Amino acid sequence: MSSTNEIRRSFLDYFAANGHEAVPSAPLVPYNDPTLMFVNAGMVPFKNVFTGLEARGVPRAASSQKCVRAGGKHNDLDNVGYTARHHTFFEMLGNFSFGDYFKEQAITHAWTLLTKEWGLPADKLTATVYHTDDEAFDLWRKIAGLPEERIIRIATSDNFWSMGDTGPCGPCSEIFFDHGDHIWGGPPGSPEEDGDRFIEIWNLVFMQFDQQSGGDRIPLPKPSIDTGMGLERISAVMQGVHDNYDTDTFKALIAASESLTGVKAEGDTQASHRVIADHLRSTSFLLADGVLPSNEGRGYVLRRIMRRAMRHAHLLGAKDPLMHRLVPALIAEMGQAYPELGRAQPLIEETLQREEVQFRRTLTNGLRLLDEATQSLGEGDSLPGDTAFKLYDTFGFPYDLTEDALRARGIGVDKQGFDAAMAQQKAAARAAWKGSGDAAAGEVWFDIAEREGATEFTGYTATSGEGKVVALVKNGAEVDAAQAGDEVIVLTNQTPFYGESGGQSGDTGVISGGDGLKLTVSDTAKPLGRLHAHHAKVESGTIRTGDTVHLEVDLERRDAIRANHSATHLLHAALRGRLGGHVTQKGSLVAADRLRFDFSHPAALTAGDIAAIEAEVNAEIRHNEPVTTRLMTPEDAINAGAMALFGEKYGDEVRVLSMGRTNWQDSGHNYSVELCGGTHVAATGDIGVFRVISESAVSSGVRRIEALTGEGARKWLVGREDALKGTASLLRTTPEDVEARVAALLDERRKMERELAEAKKALALGGGGAKAEAADEEVGGVKFSGQVIDGLDAKELRGLLDQEKQRMGSGVAAIVVVNEGKASIAAAVTEDLTGKVSAVDLVRAGVEALGGKGGGGRPDMAQGGGPDGAKAAEAIAAVKAVLVG
Repeated sequence: MSSTNEIRRSFLDYFAANGHEAVPSAPLVPYNDPTLMFVNAGMVPFKNVFTGLEARGVPRAASSQKCVRAGGKHNDLDNVGYTARHHTFFEMLGNFSFGDYFKEQAITHAWTLLTKEWGLPADKLTATVYHTDDEAFDLWRKIAGLPEERIIRIATSDNFWSMGDTGPCGPCSEIFFDHGDHIWGGPPGSPEEDGDRFIEIWNLVFMQFDQQSGGDRIPLPKPSIDTGMGLERISAVMQGVHDNYDTDTFKALIAASESLTGVKAEGDTQASHRVIADHLRSTSFLLADGVLPSNEGRGYVLRRIMRRAMRHAHLLGAKDPLMHRLVPALIAEMGQAYPELGRAQPLIEETLQREEVQFRRTLTNGLRLLDEATQSLGEGDSLPGDTAFKLYDTFGFPYDLTEDALRARGIGVDKQGFDAAMAQQKAAARAAWKGSGDAAAGEVWFDIAEREGATEFTGYTATSGEGKVVALVKNGAEVDAAQAGDEVIVLTNQTPFYGESGGQSGDTGVISGGDGLKLTVSDTAKPLGRLHAHHAKVESGTIRTGDTVHLEVDLERRDAIRANHSATHLLHAALRGRLGGHVTQKGSLVAADRLRFDFSHPAALTAGDIAAIEAEVNAEIRHNEPVTTRLMTPEDAINAGAMALFGEKYGDEVRVLSMGRTNWQDSGHNYSVELCGGTHVAATGDIGVFRVISESAVSSGVRRIEALTGEGARKWLVGREDALKGTASLLRTTPEDVEARVAALLDERRKMERELAEAKKALALGGGGAKAEAADEEVGGVKFSGQVIDGLDAKELRGLLDQEKQRMGSGVAAIVVVNEGKASIAAAVTEDLTGKVSAVDLVRAGVEALGGKGGGGRPDMAQGGGPDGAKAAEAIAAVKAVLVG
């Protein structure tokens, strides 16, 4: 018997030895196909290669692709656990030829691998072909030697594959394994084909036509091959069992479930154990690929799968949360092939445990209320839709869980009544919104959100992907199309573009599509808090609602924003550590070129504070710890030590971001733990470097730090170094000696200023520096000396006037000094004249002439100033006029 892991490895090794590139599985979120919720087939990651949008260096590939079918049109959820071959998660083995080999080699590889490498008996295999594909029919006879009765022509679409209404398509050839006549069923195409005896194990798609919109099929210039073989199905065949749940991987997971619950997987309990094993795989892989439970989109499907498994754990009598305790068993089985499971183990376990604790409360209350509501109902009856809606709306009991819980009793649910109650609630919410006076969001956004639901944001794990255009808004109204030159707002069903919120700037980038379509996105907003609106200009082509477009975020700008955003978290923690727990965020701006962080603190930071904070943040950056994200209730997050951010609105669940080293001696928490919905670096080292460039006051008790990271900080530091080198060159010294050289120059300047002041003072006293009225004269019956001096420091005025009073013996002196267009005036009166003349009155008259106001001092000495130094002579004249009276 071959284990599932050995079969997977053998498949990839075979095709690698035959010229194929063994490609790792793509993530479960299909960023290249907006029509799919999850990757549901092995060819999905290669879709753009088959359509010619992408080129691969190697024309052949093989993979074991993770797939989930639990939402949309590919939804096997309700059948899982009750049939032998339905799963929410499965692996698809496939080999692909991109215009290289075609039917003959594809059939040769399939037959060789199955019968020669794996040793399956040829007489147990049957092939089907499309009824008109004579070439494939003949190749099966030639290569496999199958008799004609075991090459079955099928005329239905089961044996003709197409990518869509138009595009690549072609006939199929399916390979079936006969499990034996002890199992009911007949070969494909027979009346008993729905039985379980003949099981399809491999489908070979011969992609040879291009379906035209008019109905014609044109041969492709390079026909291709796309195959898919379910690993679970082929494992059952090779391990000699008929049921996928009897294979080694599932047996190990079911054994772990039996051990933890103490209940054997027999009879009525078998389905519950199977559901738990299957759903453990899908939930764990989805969590590892970045999907987190939520109430919309992919997150809602994940939560629905989780809760279905958790309800079956409840049915088995599990008293405590079960699912998270099964994760080690899953990693033991599949962790080697998929190392992302091991890397995400803490996140997977924590999320499963938290969801199950929360769900058990909902389940206990909901089942009690459901029992009360259905006491009078019997088999064949239906629960009223408004009752089901009340359970959902008031008590958080999901509709699908109500339906599932009543199925075993043969009771249905009035879905139309439930939908009507939901519509009535939406209408009430819309009316309430209209009356709220909220002018920030136009009614157009409400219309779109109500019709299309929230935009699914894929940007936590991707910076590019496909999206379907669900609305175009131009000049405040919806339009069907926009042409080159138009400014338009584009909304898609999913996007990697972050919408501005929480202080983080919206993304920019490019939207492109077929027929030369290109739009430049200048900003992304987030109206109503749940739509991502791309503000764009159509550069070429025409964009229409319903188009599938490619969205590409400006990666360099996004990386810079991520670095700055993560740095604000480290800065916040450093500020609290240095200044105290009173520090809380009061606002922020996270842009590509800088970050700004406002925080509560009563005083300016010292140079020592800034240096210590900067050093601490850079130490965390250098340590390069991974940045982790968890989903929690706001209460649980805050109890776990998370900081809530200023201005954020929190719903029932929040993203909790942890970064930096763990301080187990103190709190057991990471250096920084905050509630945040923004995008962040993968590890602190991605920030590069952190540099504070300013610290200032915003308002009373609120300070602001502006800082740079990464390339912005490097350029700033280089600019400072270049400026230092330039200064050193001007000073004719080295950068290391600039400080000493500047200090020496300042000392020299101060010495020269003192000497100049003494010279000007001496000139003034000697009369050589006066411009007007330098000699004593008699004015108003007293001796008067008036002077105008350029360039003298106003501080020297009082000393000069004291010397003037001594020289004159009895009299009045006034001096105006002019510096850089402004003037200062001072007047002195000898003691014998202070009863007759006041120096204050003299100065005020002079100040007014200089264009100023006021002036003051004592009766014997006063001083003032004015803005108009050109009126210096008029100021002296004004003093004299006061003396004249």
